[in-house]
Amino acid sequence: MGTDLKISTRSTVERYSDALLDLSHSLHVEPELAFAEHRSVEKITSLLAREGFKIDRGVADLDTAFVATYGDGELVLGLCAEYDALPEVGHACGHNVIAAASVGTALALRDIADRLGITVKVIGTPAEEVGGGKVLMLERGVFDDVSFSMMVHPAPYESCAARSLAITDLEVHYKGKPSHAAAAPHLGINAADAVTVAQISISLLRQHLEPGQMVTGIVTNGGTVPNVIPARASAMFDVRAENLESLQRLENRIRDCFQAGALATGCTHEVVQVSPIYAELTPDPWLADAYRRAATDLGRRPLSPEQERREKIGSTDMGNVTRVLPAIHPTIAIDCGDAVNHQQEFATACASASADRALLDGALAMAWTTIATATDSQQRARLLARGGAA
Repeated sequence: MGTDLKISTRSTVERYSDALLDLSHSLHVEPELAFAEHRSVEKITSLLAREGFKIDRGVADLDTAFVATYGDGELVLGLCAEYDALPEVGHACGHNVIAAASVGTALALRDIADRLGITVKVIGTPAEEVGGGKVLMLERGVFDDVSFSMMVHPAPYESCAARSLAITDLEVHYKGKPSHAAAAPHLGINAADAVTVAQISISLLRQHLEPGQMVTGIVTNGGTVPNVIPARASAMFDVRAENLESLQRLENRIRDCFQAGALATGCTHEVVQVSPIYAELTPDPWLADAYRRAATDLGRRPLSPEQERREKIGSTDMGNVTRVLPAIHPTIAIDCGDAVNHQQEFATACASASADRALLDGALAMAWTTIATATDSQQRARLLARGGAA
């Protein structure tokens, strides 16, 4: 039965290839930022609605989140679709490919859903780059009936059990006192100096960071004009670590650095968590192995498991999904030269012939992974036993 089902899904992906590539390219030329992906959602859901999927928009009280459902099988697959872009560089993380690949998998599985005894859900997850759409959707019950989940992500290399870093985004705001910078600087309290002290403290801390910990940041407000002592200043930092436990230890130290800026300058300060905390990816081993077999059968060449353990893909809110239910987040390679994610050159590559092939291969690899899972009695029982089935 497995071979017959794989042939069926390949035929379906081939039949819809033009529509899937058109979707990817359309998303690519109209990038939208976190929680403002209205045109993107309309493009994705319109296609799925035409193909018989039931569409629920605005789920989890998020305007640009959706769930598209087909079938009523007891085993529920959640295909995550990301579609937010980055400021200035657009789809430099390839979310146009991610969304279209998940749609392709859903279409491929639609016609065999009854034979597999599955329900297929495309879960539209906004605001991955910042905002933590999946975290909010997890908290608000969108994944409660999902048995297992997956998505594919474009990258310079191919991995089946991709790893990521846990992250928290922190913004520190300092409040001082304005004064004339030349006539009466002694009467001012310089909030920009507080940011500088915090930056230096963090830089000195770096030599003592644990393996896998890192901190990057920018100044978001350093004052308005040079002849006024800045009364307000702020900076934003990405704080990352191998896992949530290490992240908490690092966050405590970074907050001490923020406090140092306030103490040294006499400012007051406030620390704001910009996005929900993203957990590290913990891919399901069996699903990752099944995906590896599928990708290899398609002629792709993923990294070895040993190489995968040495690679990190930044951070993603899919990590939170993998901590709650069996899930995978493979990366799929595109030809991008020396470029990496979040560079303009990578954005260009995400609308190339190589990205188009990755989209179609990724859709098919996820479909074949689902077939292997749904037809394996032990794995099916394992996933149903976790309590996520409808």
